[in-house]
Amino acid sequence: MTIRWDEITYDNLTNIEKALIIYDQAFPIEVRESHNIFFESLQYAKCRKPNSFRFLVGFEGGQLVSFATGHYLADTNLGFIVYLVTNPDVRSKGLGSKTLLKIEELLNKDAISAGNVSLRAIILETEKQELVHTEEEKVDCIKRSRFFERNGYYQYKEINYIQPPLHNGECNVPLNLFINKNDISKEEIKDFIRVMYQEKYCLVNGIDKKVLRTCLKEMSVDELTFFN
Repeated sequence: MTIRWDEITYDNLTNIEKALIIYDQAFPIEVRESHNIFFESLQYAKCRKPNSFRFLVGFEGGQLVSFATGHYLADTNLGFIVYLVTNPDVRSKGLGSKTLLKIEELLNKDAISAGNVSLRAIILETEKQELVHTEEEKVDCIKRSRFFERNGYYQYKEINYIQPPLHNGECNVPLNLFINKNDISKEEIKDFIRVMYQEKYCLVNGIDKKVLRTCLKEMSVDELTFFN
């Protein structure tokens, strides 16, 4: 399979609707952001340099077969992959790994542009099995965790990670936290979480700071000065 890669940007939204169709099919509602957050993320990328937001799409012929989104967070030299999705109508060995490798490459370019030799690490969230609603979602959840493990990511278990509620009136969402380096200290992980909360969940998603403070406290992560 030959993949043609492209990027969706604030000034080039041509393929965003195609990507959002398969996005809506891929995740339980609790971890599925509203579509406007993608547009907010693209706007963020224009004004928060050297931080960035990447919205990668992959095509085979004229068909969109995968996409991935991720933030580069300069304060901790961290890549934060938010979503990685393959088209359920396409069955091709290695498509997910190719997409992951490409988004990693883009985030690493952002790290180098910010003056670093390379990324310190890449982090991501995945659903816990108890979050799913159907047997099909459970199977997908297990496959997703195994996929990241095969591609060099490790589940970080020293912090009971929670994602703040993505929708008003909902509860925090316990998730698994995966990282692609095994030499990261607990204090560094806490720094990563603080910056993820600041740049992603506060500035992009617009989640109430009181909610974010509660989540950080529950994880025993000290607040960022930003939240004071």
